[in-house]
Amino acid sequence: MRTTVDTVEDHVALLADVEDQAQLREGVLRYSREVAFATATIYASVAESRGAWDARLESLVVHAVVRGEADDTLRSRAAELEWSDVTSVAVLAGTAPRPVGSSNAGTVLVAIRQAARRAGIEALTAVQGNRLICVLGRTTDPLAHATVLAPNFGEGPVVIGPVVPHLFAAGRSARAALSGLDAVHAWPQAPRPVSADELLPERALLGEAPARRTLVDRVYKPLRDEGSSLLETAQAFIETGGALEATGRLLFVHPNTVRYRLRRIDDIVDVDLTSSRGAWVAQMALSLGLLSEQRSSVWRDTMSSRPRQ
Repeated sequence: MRTTVDTVEDHVALLADVEDQAQLREGVLRYSREVAFATATIYASVAESRGAWDARLESLVVHAVVRGEADDTLRSRAAELEWSDVTSVAVLAGTAPRPVGSSNAGTVLVAIRQAARRAGIEALTAVQGNRLICVLGRTTDPLAHATVLAPNFGEGPVVIGPVVPHLFAAGRSARAALSGLDAVHAWPQAPRPVSADELLPERALLGEAPARRTLVDRVYKPLRDEGSSLLETAQAFIETGGALEATGRLLFVHPNTVRYRLRRIDDIVDVDLTSSRGAWVAQMALSLGLLSEQRSSVWRDTMSSRPRQ
């Protein structure tokens, strides 16, 4: 079309008389303008359709991640969104801004994508009811990136799940984030955003088995395996309400020894028993650890008492 218009303009003298040349040039200009407008309309329509399809595809991928579906369909859709090779993935969950209308939701999702792009990470977003779910990719510091995106969420808590290697393992991060979003109300002073791992005691109270196992593995077992003194000190310190002298009397040791052991506990399991939150986390972990060992002992006794066939 450009070549045709250029050719006509270059040969106006051959195509029209002198008195008609100005009219011919004006006609060609008007024609090329109408073609340009029509082309722009077509491109805009195609872009809008493509954008709507991408948004729908993105929503389907996020929903599949939440449901834990790591099948060939997810792989195909992830490839369409160029997420096949995205690593270091974490799921961010919170409340969607109100009112949750289609236009408002679209504005929020665009704002989150732009904020994620400025932070140097990838983001897939979707609204599920009153919840806003973001799948973050290439995140080296998920809590810091969650802090950047949190202002785009509605009022209430925002929870970031643990980092997993790739999108097809993101279901684990999504389950932790959504479980944490349900459990965070038991910790009114929780920061915003908060890591799902910081909500392990509350998630354990909701009956989440992975949270219980993680607490036992991260706190109870390291203290137990390190030696009975640290485990006994933690139990005694919690039992006495965090009193050094009372703990020392209960264990028949000097308060300075108790201080030393508390520092060792903090170094080993990263739990500060002198803080109310740390004591709460440790109490839950120790209780769950003792219960798990008791169940294991009962199971072993039951199996050993069975007659052999």
